[in-house]
Amino acid sequence: MFPSPQNFRFALPALTLCAASFAAAQSAATAPSRAQIDDILASEGLARTIAQVAVSPNGKRIAWLEAGQIHIAPFDNLALAQPVTAAAPGHSCNASDLLWSPDSVSLAFLSDCPDSLDSPVQQPDLFLSHLDGNPAQRISQLHGYVAAPAFSPDGQSIAFLYVEGATRPSGALAAEPLPSGVIGEDHVEIQRVAMVSAGTSQPAAPRFVTPPNLHVFEFDWSPDSKSLAYIAADPPGENNWWVAKLYTQTATWQEQGAEGEACRDAAHGGCNPPRVILAPSDISGPLHGLQIALPRWSPDSKSIAFIGGLMSDQGVTGGDVWLIPSAGGQPVDLTPNRPASANWIAWDGDDAIYISELAGGDSRLVRLRVPHNSAGPATFDPAVFTIPGEVGISSFDTSLSVSTDRSFFVFQMSTFNRPPEIFGARTKLDPSIHSEASAGLSQLSHFNDAIKPAWGDSVSLSWSKDNFNIQGWLLLPKDYDPAKKYPLLVEVHGGPASSVLSSWNGGAGGISATTFSALGYFVLLPNPRGSYGQGEAFTQANRKDFGYGDLRDILAGVDTVLAKYPVDPNRIGIAGWSYGGFMTMFAVTQTHRFRAAVAGAGISDWLSYYGENSIDQWMIPYFGASVYDDPAIYAKSSAITFIKQANTPTLTLVGDRDGECPAPQSFEFWHALRDLHIPAQLVVYPDEGHGFSDPEDRRDVLDRAVDWFARYMPPNQ
Repeated sequence: MFPSPQNFRFALPALTLCAASFAAAQSAATAPSRAQIDDILASEGLARTIAQVAVSPNGKRIAWLEAGQIHIAPFDNLALAQPVTAAAPGHSCNASDLLWSPDSVSLAFLSDCPDSLDSPVQQPDLFLSHLDGNPAQRISQLHGYVAAPAFSPDGQSIAFLYVEGATRPSGALAAEPLPSGVIGEDHVEIQRVAMVSAGTSQPAAPRFVTPPNLHVFEFDWSPDSKSLAYIAADPPGENNWWVAKLYTQTATWQEQGAEGEACRDAAHGGCNPPRVILAPSDISGPLHGLQIALPRWSPDSKSIAFIGGLMSDQGVTGGDVWLIPSAGGQPVDLTPNRPASANWIAWDGDDAIYISELAGGDSRLVRLRVPHNSAGPATFDPAVFTIPGEVGISSFDTSLSVSTDRSFFVFQMSTFNRPPEIFGARTKLDPSIHSEASAGLSQLSHFNDAIKPAWGDSVSLSWSKDNFNIQGWLLLPKDYDPAKKYPLLVEVHGGPASSVLSSWNGGAGGISATTFSALGYFVLLPNPRGSYGQGEAFTQANRKDFGYGDLRDILAGVDTVLAKYPVDPNRIGIAGWSYGGFMTMFAVTQTHRFRAAVAGAGISDWLSYYGENSIDQWMIPYFGASVYDDPAIYAKSSAITFIKQANTPTLTLVGDRDGECPAPQSFEFWHALRDLHIPAQLVVYPDEGHGFSDPEDRRDVLDRAVDWFARYMPPNQ
C-alpha cells in the first residue's frame, strides 16, 4: 500500500474507445485545455529540485544532487560549487546515493557512466572521487539492482544492498513480472548486503556479506567496522517485510567456491552466522506483531536503536524509538505515548539520540536523552527546529545528513508556497553564522528565491472527531476570491500509515493537488486516523476498522472547510491512490456527498484482494487474522459489499502489472458500477506497476482526472 504513486497509460481497445468518446463529450467551456495544464506544469517545473544533500563528516563541505549531477561547495558559500563527475569527456551520466568517506577526503556515489564514449550507458556502479578535479574512479563491477551504499566507519569498505542479476527494482512498487513457472518459488530475487573495498585500484566484483536465504531491507555498520545490524526476512522480500526480524552478524564475506558458498571473515578469520536479536512476532507487549526499521548501532556498540510501530509500507517509516541490547534482550520503548511519529534517528554519543519526527503537520528535529541502563523516562531537549513543511524528498524519505560531531545538520526543505532549498541546522548556536539563531536554522541555498507557486495559498487545518485531533492541509484556489463559490476536491493519501506534509508540488500522490488548485479548486489533504504525526495510538486507530473512522475524520474535515470557506456543497469530489484509492471506492458506497470520484490503484473487495496481491503479510497486523480465519472483518470494509448504495460517477485507473493493488480489484469495482448504470470508466495502463514509471502515463492520469472532475464539478460555473 504505497502512500504515493507515480502515474500512467491506456490499454484494452474497448476502453480506449470509451475514453475517446468521453473526451469528445467534454465541454470546451468547462474542461481545461491541455495547453492550460502544460502551462501549469511548466511553471511548476521551473524550480530547481535537490535530490539529495550530504554534509561532509567534518562539517566543512556540502555535496548535493540536481538532475543527476553532483555539486560540492563550502557549507557557508554554495555559490562556489564545483562539479564532481564520473563522466568521460563529452559524455553525460546520472549520479545518485552520495556518501562521504569518514575522513571527509573522498566522495563515493552510484553512477551509470559508461567506460568510454563508445560504450553504452550501463547500470549504476560505485565510483570514488578524491575531489581533486579528476573524474571519479569506478571501483565496482555490478550486474543487478544496487541501493543504499554506506562506508564502513574505518573507511576501508563500502557495503550496499544488492540483487545480483535483478530484472526489476527491489520491492513491490515496480511492475510485477509476468507470472510463469512455479509461483512463489521460481524467479524470486533476493536482496543481500554486498561490499567492495574502497581502496581498490581497479573495478572489483562485489563480495556478499549476508546469506542467500535472507532478503535484507536496511543495514547499519557497527562502530568498529566488524559487524552489521540489519532488518531481514525470508524471501520473497516484497511480501515478508511485515514479519522481518533484526539480525546482527560479523562483516563476513561470502565467496563462491568449488564446494558452494564458503564463509570467511576477510579481516579476522572465522565465520559467525546471522543471529536474530529481535523477532516482533515472538515477543509480548506493544511491539508484538508490528514492524521495525532503521537499525542504528550505539557508538559503544552495546545497544541498537530502531523505529518500531504499525507501518503499512517498507521504507515509509514511522513509529516510536526503541532500544535493544546488541546482544539481544527485551526492547524498550523510549518514546511511549509521544504525540508524534519518528521517521529517522541518529545517535549523539552513547546517551542521546536525534530524532526527526512528524508532529501534526510539522517536521521537527529533537534530541532525546537516553536514560541510564534504559531505565526511567527519556527526556527531550528543546526542539532544534519545527518546520511547517517537508524535510527531505518526501515525508517518508527524510534525507537528513549530519556531521560526525552532530553539530550541523543539512537537508532539503520545501512547503506548498516555498520551492526546495538547502537548509542547515546547528545544534550549537552561532548567531554570527546564521540569522535565525533562536531556531538554529539557516538557508544555505537560494536557487529558487525568484520562483513563485502557480497555485493558491495553503493553510493547515485542525478539527476533532471521536476524541481524536485531526490535521490536514487546504490548498486555496489560485486567485482566490472570498465572494465566489468554488468546488472542493478531497485527496486521500495512501498507506494508510503515511502523512501529507506541506511540500512544493505536493499532495497525496497520483492526482496533482497543486494543479487542481491552479485550475480553481479548493483541495483538502487530510491526515485521518491511521496516519503518522499524532503518535502510535492514532496510527493504530483504524485497525480492524478500515473505511469507517477514517472516513468520519475526512467528512468532518469537509465540514470544517465548508464552515470556513465558500465551497459549493454540490461540487465536492474525492480522489486517491492505493489506500486512498480504496478510501475513494469505499466512500462513494457510504455517502452521496461526493459529486465525482477518481480511484487510482484501489481495492474494492478485501476478501478477493487477499488472494490476488503479492504482499498479503501487511494485512494481518491491520485485520488481526487472515481472510480464511475471519472473512467477516474483511467483508465489513469492502466497498463491493455496499456497492448498491453507490451513485457517484467514478473514474478508475490501474497498472496491469500492479502487485500491491492488482488490476482485478479495479475491474470488479468498475464492472459493478456499470452494471448499476452509474457513470464509470476504467483505464488500464500496460506494463505499469503500483508506481508508474512512464512519464506519458503519469501525464495521462492527470489529464483524465482533470477532465473527469471538470465534467461533473467544473471550477467555473
